[in-house]
Amino acid sequence: METALGAANWVLGNVLKKLSDDLVAAYVASSELGLNFTRIRTELSYTLGLLHAAQGRDAVCYNPGLQRLLEDLNRIADEAEDALDELHYFMIQDELDGTREATSEVGGGLSGHARHGRHAVRHTVGNWLPCFSCSRTQDNAYNKTNDGRVGALQFDRVAMAKRIKSLIEDIQTLCAPVSNLLQINHSSYPTATKAASLKRPNTSSTITQDKLYGRGTIFEQTIFDMTDGAYRSEVLSVLAVVGPGGIGKTTFTQHLYNDKRIEEHFSVRVWVCVSTNFDVVKLTQEILKCILAVENEESSRAHETTNLDQLQKYVAQRLKSKRFLVVLDDIWKCNSESEWKNLLSPFTKGETKGNMVLVTTRFPNIAQVVKKTNPIKLQGLEPDEFWEFFQACIFGDTDVELEQHDLIDTAKDIAKKLKCSPLAAKTVGRLLKNNLSREHWVEVLERKEWENQKNEDDIMPALKISYDYLPFHLKKCFSYCALFPEDHIFDGLEITRLWIAIGITDSSGENREVNNTRSRYLDELVDVGFLMKGDDNLHQHYVMHDLLHELSQVVSSEECMNISGSCFRADGIPPSIRHLSINIEGKLNEYYERELDKLKERIYVRNLRTLMFFGEYNRGIISILNETFKEMKSLRVLFIYVDSIESLPCHFSKLIHLRYLKIRSPLLLEPSLPSALSRFYHMKFLDLTHWGGGYGVPSDISRLVNLRHFLAQKELHCNIPEIGNMKYLQELKEFIVKKRIVGFELRELGKLRELGGTLTIRNLENVGNKDEAHEAKLVLKRNLVSLRLVWGQQTVASDVVDGLQPHPNLRALSIINHGGTIGPSWLCTDVCFEKLEFLHLEGVSWNTLPPFGMIPYLTELKLKKIAGMHQFGPDYGGVKDKCFTHLKKIVLSNMPGLLEWVAEADCQSFPRLEIIECIDCCNLSTLPTSECPSLCVLQIFGCPKLSLRLIPCTSKTTYIHVVKEFSDKLIHYEKNELNVNGYYGALDFDNMDKVKKISIRDVIQTSRTELQMQNSLRGSCAEECDSMSSEEYYSDTCLTSEFGDSVRSITHGRISLNEFRLCGESLSRALNCFPALSELEISYSVKYNREHKRVPYFVGTEYHEQGVQFLSSSSLQKLKVSNCGNLTLPVDNRGGLLGLTSLESLTIENCGEMLCQWSMGEEIMKPFPTSLRELTIIGESSKLAMSLLSNLTSLTHLELVDCENLTKDGFNPHIVFGLKKLVIYNVSKWTRSGNHVHFGIVENHRDPTAGDYNENREENDCDSVTESHNTVVLGDNTEANDCDSVTESHLSVVLGDNTEEKIPCSVAADLLVEVARMVNEMSAGSFYQLEHLEVDTISAVLVAPICSRLATTLHTLSFRRDRWVEKFTEEQEQALELLTSLQKLTFEGCYGLQTLPEGLHRLRSLEELVIVDCTLELFVQGKELKARHPGLLVTMW
Repeated sequence: METALGAANWVLGNVLKKLSDDLVAAYVASSELGLNFTRIRTELSYTLGLLHAAQGRDAVCYNPGLQRLLEDLNRIADEAEDALDELHYFMIQDELDGTREATSEVGGGLSGHARHGRHAVRHTVGNWLPCFSCSRTQDNAYNKTNDGRVGALQFDRVAMAKRIKSLIEDIQTLCAPVSNLLQINHSSYPTATKAASLKRPNTSSTITQDKLYGRGTIFEQTIFDMTDGAYRSEVLSVLAVVGPGGIGKTTFTQHLYNDKRIEEHFSVRVWVCVSTNFDVVKLTQEILKCILAVENEESSRAHETTNLDQLQKYVAQRLKSKRFLVVLDDIWKCNSESEWKNLLSPFTKGETKGNMVLVTTRFPNIAQVVKKTNPIKLQGLEPDEFWEFFQACIFGDTDVELEQHDLIDTAKDIAKKLKCSPLAAKTVGRLLKNNLSREHWVEVLERKEWENQKNEDDIMPALKISYDYLPFHLKKCFSYCALFPEDHIFDGLEITRLWIAIGITDSSGENREVNNTRSRYLDELVDVGFLMKGDDNLHQHYVMHDLLHELSQVVSSEECMNISGSCFRADGIPPSIRHLSINIEGKLNEYYERELDKLKERIYVRNLRTLMFFGEYNRGIISILNETFKEMKSLRVLFIYVDSIESLPCHFSKLIHLRYLKIRSPLLLEPSLPSALSRFYHMKFLDLTHWGGGYGVPSDISRLVNLRHFLAQKELHCNIPEIGNMKYLQELKEFIVKKRIVGFELRELGKLRELGGTLTIRNLENVGNKDEAHEAKLVLKRNLVSLRLVWGQQTVASDVVDGLQPHPNLRALSIINHGGTIGPSWLCTDVCFEKLEFLHLEGVSWNTLPPFGMIPYLTELKLKKIAGMHQFGPDYGGVKDKCFTHLKKIVLSNMPGLLEWVAEADCQSFPRLEIIECIDCCNLSTLPTSECPSLCVLQIFGCPKLSLRLIPCTSKTTYIHVVKEFSDKLIHYEKNELNVNGYYGALDFDNMDKVKKISIRDVIQTSRTELQMQNSLRGSCAEECDSMSSEEYYSDTCLTSEFGDSVRSITHGRISLNEFRLCGESLSRALNCFPALSELEISYSVKYNREHKRVPYFVGTEYHEQGVQFLSSSSLQKLKVSNCGNLTLPVDNRGGLLGLTSLESLTIENCGEMLCQWSMGEEIMKPFPTSLRELTIIGESSKLAMSLLSNLTSLTHLELVDCENLTKDGFNPHIVFGLKKLVIYNVSKWTRSGNHVHFGIVENHRDPTAGDYNENREENDCDSVTESHNTVVLGDNTEANDCDSVTESHLSVVLGDNTEEKIPCSVAADLLVEVARMVNEMSAGSFYQLEHLEVDTISAVLVAPICSRLATTLHTLSFRRDRWVEKFTEEQEQALELLTSLQKLTFEGCYGLQTLPEGLHRLRSLEELVIVDCTLELFVQGKELKARHPGLLVTMW
């Protein structure tokens, strides 16, 4: 009933607004309709008054007769509003075209009768369609007249007159009985306030839920703060617990109140349930009742007095020497802050500290009024905590374990829908617990039965009571949020545009007043907790809790509908729906199409007011949707996605009621927007932000005379001719002055009196004089925030800029390429901008520049290409003793004439300056950084003469970037890291107390002593600091004393040594003085000559091998040595790296023969500690055996790449059992000649995995073939028996040019053969952890014993440079199919492989196939596979 009252009130109010328009009122009052207009308006106003009064009372008793009459009144008033809106449309068209087709006759003139007669004849001969539908114009979005303008719709005066007369008479007929019934209802039910009508259950301190689920961290923190923390020292603290209904505020507070620690801490505890009745006297009485009386108290009935003064004295007296806790639960309203302070006043008179008032409320605005500390904001439980609570709500204290119940999947699906709300868990738990059948639970899930529960302690009633408390305008605003998808991020302007377009809020009046009203509505919804402001700093947005979104759908279910997903049922959608949104998710199935077809029969599509499509969809879906909604005529709001102009909705050009149109599209071929846009005279908001078409606009688009916001790229804005006709337009991104094109003169801007936001005016060289510039009337545009005035390169009249004076409210101003010698007087002489914050001058040559210091609130100044400016400072422009007190950022760019930036010492002329940028100021010599105590960011590029003082200049500096022109950066300081390269100034380490990593190269004025002072230092890197080499950098004594002392204090240290001259024994001594290091990286970058022989990197240093030793360390966890061709790891009694007992990660990369001393004999001692978990060796050419790694049984990551002389000798298979990643291959084993890779057939070869599994192998003609090696013949004229023998370590490869080269065989194959042999002996969990495998052998991997053990873990498999396999055998195919978890498969450099595995499509887990540098056959097959299986990502190169 209340909904029907509100809707009738709203719709009837809209009709009266239409009738208030002078032109519409004149038409309705004309003799053509024969109506008594004054009487009609009086009767409608009377009924509207009664409706408004009924809304303010307690819930009206349900009256079926009144309900039916209100529904009929809503329907007819809607139709009347449409008719009056159409009439107004044609009146606007008359005004634009200079016609009088829809104008009422004035004074009974003959012209009006004649016009009516012409329309009557036309109506009689067959134009039977009502109103605009009688247009003979073809319905085409691009239909134009000869002058390129869209054709006008024709007006049927006779049909319109009959229609309006009939509807208004029908409204009159209904108003009388509605008014009578409302009066009867009013006399029968006395008026009551909304607050009084809300019946809230009383609460108490008694715990109703024995266990507090979740909230553990915040609960314990709150207990601590109340007893021992922040609140203990305060006389009185107020803590608010805020959150939506049903979130658990009262439960949380009950557990706090009854906690033993709280009981012991507070000698007096009081619990009062406030609810909607916030009365200071009554609340004080309730509190007084709960406090024991003191001795000698004057009255034993003190709480019965109504004298507030006496009550508060009693409270203060009883609490005087006691620490107390007062809980005010469930506060719904507090009229003012003064009222709240009045309630608290007796609590501030005590002698003790640590007193608390704890408030619970569902309204954030209440929390803001009462808070003295940051409130506790309760949201939903964490998923795991909610799942535990949900089970408890279903089964209680029974022993049923849902995890083992056959309802587990259904329960989890239901839980996901409840959004972790405790009250939702209770509601649904009650529904499920009495019927533990899957059928019942599925029905609850599919129908969302919890939304239909009516008990006051169910979720929707608990939330709806908050909704019922809202004023009607906020109810309407909130209910239309149901049209947006769940989890939608609401742009503040987007949702307020919707409210305006459908008539919830009025858009008439001044822009500022309208904007303030819309902003107030949003803020009110935030204050009552129905919206939450987002945290994104880039732009303001709002979000809505999922359960509140469901509430919006419930309360608007008769009017609004959001169709989401492909399972909707058209039969479940009420026929009364007027506002519809559809989320398109992927392709539409046949069921969806059938339901859409039913939908157009189910609802009255013609009367839809809102239609919004979310998501992107193809042309097929567009056709279906267009067919479904082709009859729509009354739309106010339309959001659509199109892939061509032809895909616009049917009758698009006749949607004359549109207020808000949003079109999204991909990149289109159409050159411009549809011409039909120019017909939408009622349009207020046109959103083309995501329009992908061209930048052409209809030539008559300025006929959109009511347009407020045109959201589009600037290229669309600047192409609008005669834009001055859009007199209500509030923002124009760019305007281009054009000389010989009508409609692009500055006077067009002068007509836009509401213009605000940001405006750029270009091509100002086309403005002839100051008077022409005045026509823009910029000085009158008080809402303009930012203005950019841009000239071309031509010489211009210098007085034009004087005519472009903006309003004093302007916040940002840019003047670019003004060619005159005299600047504007309003900026250079008489500064009139008290609010200006940003000033940008570029390409100007004024004799006198502005006195920057006289702009009081200037926060950012940008000067670029300013000719004749030699000096900058606080007294620039003749202003003495003026400091830039608000300036935060300054940019000086491309100013070769600027010599110095001066500032008087110790005057701090720039106290708030945070950012300095100097770019290409080639003669600038000084910066007063010492006068900038707040400097945070310093960027300098291309200023070679600039001499900086100490860097960083303040302790607040967080970013420095200094770069010479076209060279490496000199200084880069960011995120606690400092990199210095070739900088010859001083570094102030006093201002770098937070630096954790320093990299220094070629620096003069930095000493180790300064580095030693850095207590925050966590790591350092030093390179080529020649200026320090004699005394410090290459002094072992210095490294072991000064720098060593510094590093010993590092707790998690990291040192990176790059291009260092220290080597061998001296490097050992230097490194061993850093016992606290956790990470060490050494890189020498040894160079090679054309013969690929190592040459010294440093001039004058001869290359020779040096042994480096590491002392024992229990802290070093990560060690990387790369490109150190002259370092070796000696064999001694300390055992290489065995002393590094905490080492977990070791990388040896491209160090030549670093391990050469460990390659001879079978040493019992091993080089690596057993603590290693990750070992990577790349490019090690020493002859090594796998026995060196046999002690590394804790490895999780093993990578052996290009270890040409590595053998399997002494291999311990147990080292691979715990691996998660294994990489073993040699890149260099294939030989290339020119652009061709030579490879041939493996003749009579033995499968390297055969071993005992291949009993029938045949012998070939070679004299001997050692175990698990092969003869590969390359070239056209060689034979297998040309090879005498294959040694144990090499294959004989005969190249095309008859040369012979020894290349290594696959050690990976040898190792995997050993693993396969032991597979049956391995424990159940062995080899189950491997996730990533890269090897150069296919046949060794694709065997059943290996693949069966890797089936559930291996997700990445790469075959690199396999030289044996040409195609996959049946056994290999079967083994591959065992890898059921494989996600990525790579073939790289497998030059002999001719076919892909046939069973790839059967690997359901496979997501990606990569083919790199393989045969043409593989690329062709990969392309075919990609075409057949589009879901598989196939990458080839």
